[in-house]
Amino acid sequence: MARKPMGKYRLRELRTVLLMIDLYEKHHRADAESDDRYRQLSAYATNRLERCQFGEDKPACKHCPIHCYQPAKREQIRAIMRWSGPRMLLHHPILAIRHLIDDHRPVPVHSPRQEVAVRTRQPSTTPSDNDIKKAADAAFL
Repeated sequence: MARKPMGKYRLRELRTVLLMIDLYEKHHRADAESDDRYRQLSAYATNRLERCQFGEDKPACKHCPIHCYQPAKREQIRAIMRWSGPRMLLHHPILAIRHLIDDHRPVPVHSPRQEVAVRTRQPSTTPSDNDIKKAADAAFL
């Protein structure tokens, strides 16, 4: 199944996240290992945005009911955003303001695929085959 191309909203969000990582990296560069770490985090964030099941209706990640980031990567990106966010107003003011506005987008309902997964974990309320056989036998007695 082919993936849908990213729309304007997700492309803008991806650009914002990559610029935040880049800004953080320029001011916190320590060694060659950190360059690789930031490159991997950028690729990870790109992958997560491309695969977001909400598509163009996605809320801000901190408000999303589905946390698709691994816990360690999530903490890394939170630290980067916490540091880069205020500085984005100086370096990229329009993107920063749009990012703040997008933070108030409504949170969509889970997709049907997720609801099916939740339903399979809950105990079934439908009668089993044994219950139906017992009821049929009782009706003929």
